[in-house]
Amino acid sequence: MAAPMTWRRLVYSVYTPALSGVFSRISDRLFRTQDRRRGSSLLLLAPLLAETDTTPASSRPPGSTGAAGLHSRFHWIAEHVPAFRVPGGRIHILHSPDEFYQAMKARIKTAKRRVVMASLYLGTGPLEQDLVNCMEEALERSQEDTAANLKVSILLDYTRGSRGKNNSRTMLLPLLQRFPEQMRVCLYHTPDLRGLLRLLVPERFNETIGVQHIKVYLFDDSLIISGANLSDSYFTNRQDRYVLLEGCREVADFFAELVRAVSDVSLQLESDDSVHTKEGMVHPYKGNRTDFSTSAQKQIMEVINTARVQQNLQDLEHSQDSDLELESGEERSDTWVFPLVQMKPLGIRLDEEVTQRLLWEAGGDSTVYLTSGYFNLTRTYMRLVLGAAADYRILMASPEVNGFFGAKGVAGAIPEAYIHIAGQFYRQVCDLGQQSRIHLQEYHRPDWTFHAKGLWYYLQGNSRPCLTLIGSPNFGYRSVHRDIEAQIAIVTENEELQANLQQEQEMLYKRSTEVSSSTFKQPDRHVKLWVKLVTPFIKNFF
Repeated sequence: MAAPMTWRRLVYSVYTPALSGVFSRISDRLFRTQDRRRGSSLLLLAPLLAETDTTPASSRPPGSTGAAGLHSRFHWIAEHVPAFRVPGGRIHILHSPDEFYQAMKARIKTAKRRVVMASLYLGTGPLEQDLVNCMEEALERSQEDTAANLKVSILLDYTRGSRGKNNSRTMLLPLLQRFPEQMRVCLYHTPDLRGLLRLLVPERFNETIGVQHIKVYLFDDSLIISGANLSDSYFTNRQDRYVLLEGCREVADFFAELVRAVSDVSLQLESDDSVHTKEGMVHPYKGNRTDFSTSAQKQIMEVINTARVQQNLQDLEHSQDSDLELESGEERSDTWVFPLVQMKPLGIRLDEEVTQRLLWEAGGDSTVYLTSGYFNLTRTYMRLVLGAAADYRILMASPEVNGFFGAKGVAGAIPEAYIHIAGQFYRQVCDLGQQSRIHLQEYHRPDWTFHAKGLWYYLQGNSRPCLTLIGSPNFGYRSVHRDIEAQIAIVTENEELQANLQQEQEMLYKRSTEVSSSTFKQPDRHVKLWVKLVTPFIKNFF
């Protein structure tokens, strides 16, 4: 006779991501009064369905074409975030998962001072173990060299990095045990997963509440910004985007400090697999919710604001010296790198503010190529695209290259939900008569999945993009409201870099087909009724 089902197993057996929304609403009502008394939120989550319309109120600027006008057209971004001037020749576009993987391994092996890696999680397969072995070899060499002082810092998400018996933590424990003075592993825990919600939500679904989603891989003064995680599929057959900034010390210093600040407010992993908060820090789910967010916001914004002031001063000095000729062999700083950070649970909205204004000010002289592996635009982004004057070419995953395609259980229905969301958006485009301006395209590639995100910005009369966004955000509700994210805006006058960005965009889009009304009538695009009914409730969790 089977053992009686415990209450927790009963909850797990019926749980779906949609119920997380129910838990959110119930907890909001039950604990609102208690929250006011204690000054901390026990279970409160970001709003499930409502989104504030924060469409920028500024008017669109007149068109400004040509390289000479790029700085004046986009330098408003420096009002929000630091602006780093770098030579465009130091920025390289990587095109494949293997190129990304090999670039990381090579640079770990040659790192002298620091390796800083931020990702959602580290996988547990042979390729991931090889990456860990590279770190071990680098640390061993640094101990043999008395002049070397290599430090390795890893930032992962707590929920995803702790899932299963063999996980990211167990992969890194040997390094922590062997190199305790040189190795640091931190696990960010969202402050929104707490109390009863943390107790009830199963391990498989707890990351839907919010995660550490930044993807930064830094080696001395070089770094890779990407949307790819540290897992075997991202090294083999999961297409993403990757940009390598070689020898850009100021940008590397900024991201090292950003990861350090997030790591300081995260849980610290010890060599015995226990975790604790850093001394003086508020616990992310046991401590006061408001106190944690306020403290974390202060530390992270201090990094951003300090860098912004420093770069503004350097920019002023550069403008005063702009008439001076370059010395022999000196590289021209013809490119601007703007780091964009989004951490809504901590009250930081810089990426959202910049992205909204960028979409709002995309005029009739612009063409925007926008891509997302999970096409699920926020209501505000959708309104900006539909109301813009610019032409849009939107690339999304076809069902068979969706990361959830073929998944077991409820997750297997997620590709259908994305079909439903895309179909609704396409109908809006048609209802508004915008088919000539807004084009949807689907990425196809046998035995691959699609995870690329970002945009390329073309000005009229130019065959190459002058701006790109690249990093971890997906332009969806989760990226804006739940997770912590980072990407960079690159604005460049460098013709070679522009050509490389154009090549990257064309290589992705050449594997796509354009969406039409007949697309959603195909048998493999059938969406079950129950998926249509639950999608409005779960769309903000994936």
